[in-house]
Amino acid sequence: MTTQTDIPPAETGGERRSWLREHSELGVCALLLALGVLVLTDALTMDVDIAQRGPVGPKTVPIVVGAGLLVIAALLALDVLRGGRGQAEGGEDIDLSEPADWRTVLLLAGVFLGAAVLIEPLGFPIAGALLFWGAAYALGSRRIDRDPLIAAGLSLVTYTVFNNLLGVPLPGGPLMGVL
Repeated sequence: MTTQTDIPPAETGGERRSWLREHSELGVCALLLALGVLVLTDALTMDVDIAQRGPVGPKTVPIVVGAGLLVIAALLALDVLRGGRGQAEGGEDIDLSEPADWRTVLLLAGVFLGAAVLIEPLGFPIAGALLFWGAAYALGSRRIDRDPLIAAGLSLVTYTVFNNLLGVPLPGGPLMGVL
């Protein structure tokens, strides 16, 4: 004769949710798996002219990255299923009870949008200087004697490195003949 205690209880919805909550890192595994499959699919279906390809080719890096994503997804899933858990984040030195500083966020968004609009007519050196100076101002720097000079210098160095050394053409704007 069997009693009610001899029959194992059916898994309830609460137990299933608890298991999913304890293994929530599997969601990251699924995301890495999907991203790896997407990168590999894109790389393997890439149309490459064999005459334009160098010794390594444009497919090599995406294939390595996609395979790496798949390996990391599998290793992380194995670790999670064996009971491994990520450590809870200790948090940053912020006070979560304070409201967000929307003024700074909006100033930074405006500076980035302004730089994106001005880069074509003014060129990167001027738009970049405005971007760097505006970002410094939005983040709290009020040194009007040095910030514009640092921003201009940083913008010119960035323009020179990308345009002249790396061969990535950036719009020069009115300074095209000077630089």
